[in-house]
Amino acid sequence: MTSFAQKCEKSIEKLGKILRDLQPLAVGYSGGVDSTFLLWAAVKEQGLENVLAVTAVSPVFPQSEIQEAQQFANGIGVRWVELKTDVLHLPEFRLNPPDRCYCCKTHIFQQIKEYAAAHGFHHVVDGSNADDPGDHRPGLRALRELGIRSPLMEAGLTKEDVRKLSKEAGLPSWDRPSRACLASRIPYGSEITEEKLARVGKAEEFLLEQGLRQVRVRDHYPVARIEVEARDIPSILDDTLRDDIIDKFKEYGYLYITVDLMGFQSGSMNAMIDQTKETY
Repeated sequence: MTSFAQKCEKSIEKLGKILRDLQPLAVGYSGGVDSTFLLWAAVKEQGLENVLAVTAVSPVFPQSEIQEAQQFANGIGVRWVELKTDVLHLPEFRLNPPDRCYCCKTHIFQQIKEYAAAHGFHHVVDGSNADDPGDHRPGLRALRELGIRSPLMEAGLTKEDVRKLSKEAGLPSWDRPSRACLASRIPYGSEITEEKLARVGKAEEFLLEQGLRQVRVRDHYPVARIEVEARDIPSILDDTLRDDIIDKFKEYGYLYITVDLMGFQSGSMNAMIDQTKETY
């Protein structure tokens, strides 16, 4: 056991016990850092036959994450299913209030729970970690109401812990940037549509293809506000890359393209919550 694993020994033991007690189980699997580690740990504790990986498919999720989820699940041999979900037909989600995530998580995990139960998997878990309660996370309330367990959070494992443990386990996801739901790119109070989600998704994929690791394109249409890590701001302003970004983003429908000088900020739209609440 490495020095880091020894430091996390109690948390790792607790995680193992939680997973063994939830047999058989379905993992709400996005393909991100946390749910990939959770899926791997569940298979390690329970064996392939007792674990089901369920990936929700929707316009709000980046297509690249779904592909990565399928690739990893198939690689370790666990049963994997795509579950098509349509949150855009829900007015309480589409109108984009500050508790949008509550509506989305309720809808998606209710479907996962029903599918899992119908196939003999009586427990459902998600990849929330111990850092998540400190942020604006209305989706956590939905999970608790549905009886969905969050083993990483319960074991006290943070995002950084999960990354380090994933690296030690040889998981390809250990340094994967977080993508998050594409709806988080749209300002609260602005209607969420497939057109907006597709526009954001294409813009972010283009930036990732240029070698930028952590990106967000905030959709203040007709303005695109690009967030990248502060150290990447000079490279994005390089004449050649800048011109390519302008051409592509205009092709996607944006009229004005800006770079946020504060750099990448997870959940940066949450700064508008108090202002938005006044309209609800």
